[in-house]
Amino acid sequence: MNDTLEVRITVNDSPIVLEVPLTETLLTSLRDRLQLTGAKRGCNQGVCGACTVMVDGMAVRACLSLTANCEGQSVLTIEGAGADPAIAALQDAFIEAAALQCGFCTPGQLIAARALLAQNSRPSIEDVQQGMSGNLCRCTGYNRIIDAVRKAAQRLHP
Repeated sequence: MNDTLEVRITVNDSPIVLEVPLTETLLTSLRDRLQLTGAKRGCNQGVCGACTVMVDGMAVRACLSLTANCEGQSVLTIEGAGADPAIAALQDAFIEAAALQCGFCTPGQLIAARALLAQNSRPSIEDVQQGMSGNLCRCTGYNRIIDAVRKAAQRLHP
């Protein structure tokens, strides 16, 4: 039995073919094979959200997603989001609201917020609380993160 699989995925708009073990997580493929270290290895159990990436437009915990299951899908990491106006607005709003400190969780927070804004361009406080509930931060107050996401949404959709 073959313990590896050839997987064709698009990462940050670049088509890639990877030969991976069947049990390899997307987080391991991104960090160790592709040197895309923006998605962080935090809890490794899908609880902290530091590994959040977008797969076909949805926020996904890369530590829980098998690379083999991403066949034919499009993955967006924080490294590939630089030209995205929503990410730029979120980054500016996070800075202005002092919604970041150490930066460890910030890439996951930004990607989760981007996925939220893709589905809801005018989120209420409750929408942001729910949409960001899977992303933990030990440094800042969550109110600052909520304020930043809503401020970015207002800028993107005045």
